Amino acid sequence: MSVTSGGADTRPVRWRAGVARVAAGTALLTAVALLPWLSGTDPALTVLRARSADQDPTPGQLAAIREQLSLDEGPFAHLVHWLGGLPRGEAGTSWVSGEPVLPEVTSAFAVSFTLMLGALVVTIAVAALVCARTLHLGSRRRLRQARAGTGAAVLAALPKFLLASLLATVCGVWLGWFPSSGWEGPQAMVLPALALGIPSGAMIGGLLDQSLPAAFNEPWARTWHAFGFSTGHIARHALRRTLAGVLPQLLPTVVALVGGAVAVEKIFNIPGLGRLALDSAVAQDLPPLQTTTLVLVLLGIAAGLLIQALRHALLGPALRDGALPALHPPALPRQRATLWVAGFCAVALLALVVSGLLRDPLHVDTAARLLPPSTAHPLGTDALGRDLLARLGHGAARTAGVALAVSAASTLIGLLLGMAAQVGAGLTEVAATLPAVLAGLLTTAVTGPSVWGAACAVCLVGWTPYAAQTAALLEQERASGHMLASISFGAGQRYLLRHHLLPAVLPSVLRNALLRLPTAVLVLASLGFLGLGEQPPTPEWGRLLSENQPYVELAPWTVLGPACALVLLSVLAVSGTALGRRGTRRHTPGRGTERRRLPAVRSRPGSSPGRPRAPGK
Repeated sequence: MSVTSGGADTRPVRWRAGVARVAAGTALLTAVALLPWLSGTDPALTVLRARSADQDPTPGQLAAIREQLSLDEGPFAHLVHWLGGLPRGEAGTSWVSGEPVLPEVTSAFAVSFTLMLGALVVTIAVAALVCARTLHLGSRRRLRQARAGTGAAVLAALPKFLLASLLATVCGVWLGWFPSSGWEGPQAMVLPALALGIPSGAMIGGLLDQSLPAAFNEPWARTWHAFGFSTGHIARHALRRTLAGVLPQLLPTVVALVGGAVAVEKIFNIPGLGRLALDSAVAQDLPPLQTTTLVLVLLGIAAGLLIQALRHALLGPALRDGALPALHPPALPRQRATLWVAGFCAVALLALVVSGLLRDPLHVDTAARLLPPSTAHPLGTDALGRDLLARLGHGAARTAGVALAVSAASTLIGLLLGMAAQVGAGLTEVAATLPAVLAGLLTTAVTGPSVWGAACAVCLVGWTPYAAQTAALLEQERASGHMLASISFGAGQRYLLRHHLLPAVLPSVLRNALLRLPTAVLVLASLGFLGLGEQPPTPEWGRLLSENQPYVELAPWTVLGPACALVLLSVLAVSGTALGRRGTRRHTPGRGTERRRLPAVRSRPGSSPGRPRAPGK
């Protein structure tokens, strides 16, 4: 891991990142090409059932399909043939429909890209609302208390498919404001963009809101305020300073919606790229699946390069010259309400779990289907007459345990790959746009359907937000003045990692992981709903949401319990993090006792013997 300043030659880094992009894209396309053969199911049988589900397959029909599709040649011959047609503008024909693949993929990409732009607008608007109060108070030097971010945690924990169902029902069917289905005209984009953008905007805004106090605590902000600079001018520069660290989150959060908005596309009947990828993967229709995967890879690489260019433009020459001041959060007291909120969430979750454990989660009573909440059934019953409180309580340990394990593994992988910036950047850009469903199909083909197979699939794509954030924060930390001061004093790799790099990265990455904890639950649920993960009738919070989502309009209480439990879990995690923060500054070389722990100065060729200044002085 390099600790050189931002002014070092970056050409080797760019070459290695480019090689990593090519290697990751090739590995992904090869894995997709192997999917029909890895699954253990005869590809000819799958294609025949996709063409005609009611037709009983015969050996003659299967042999004819194998001959027609040349399945006996193996996956690599198909991959080479498909790659050979791309320079000519040919992506093959669909095994199921027999139609050319490229026009279908182009049309789906246009729809998904338009939807992504709409979701991006909503994301920016929601993020601005979340951090507006901190911008207003910070630019006026009136920040007196640290915010816990519970409001952002509530919005970020909202399941996208549940929010889509509610918007379609209320705003589409009941009120008739916007179309509830189809893709005709700009109005059809409003509801799905809101469903996708509100949770994403809350996540981005929450991360930005926690970074802004450190920017307002910098010496330039105090000086500008004393000299009478306008509050808007100060707020814009503080936003520019912190936005560079949060901007990489747009890649896995928003750009991934092009291929990952499968549930929302299904609810609103949108012919997008994610839906096409899922249908092709389920039917093992290899040509459209390969073309869709290639489009997603190219989109991720292009978006990653664009975001990197924007970051460098925001930070300016200071990043290149190693003169970037470090961000030190101010020692703000915690709000008293944070402790009360954390306590309320803990007590409410504990009460739900304990009361649910006293009931039978598997008892089926067809005469009590979709009953509203009552004394006998405090949260109502589902479509099979099972008690929802019982299923919620019995699924708590499994849901929280698997989600925490997935989040911990994804965070660790993201930290390691984010530190290996020369290779991790290319891998992140490729993996960020990979739909979790496709990763689940690839993993299940090897391990079989199981909860841990689904967990491995989520880990395959879930590390990208943390890797992007780690790489961005480390790049800024390496370009700070106190890093150069430590190196000039003779600090080694281990010292820099322990006292500078990890303290600069871990708090923000851990908070990001806690904000994304409900997302891990929902992705696991979506894989289980497709038969790739936890199988029924096992109670699990995400599965409760997936199973009862069709009954939102008729019986909204069927999803209210698990949705509230997810929100309580998210708010409890974020509030607990806020209570655990000390609110003290991270010491840097040249400040207080930290400097006395520096190793002895070792003379270096070309080094200056002068005493380095503390950051901001």
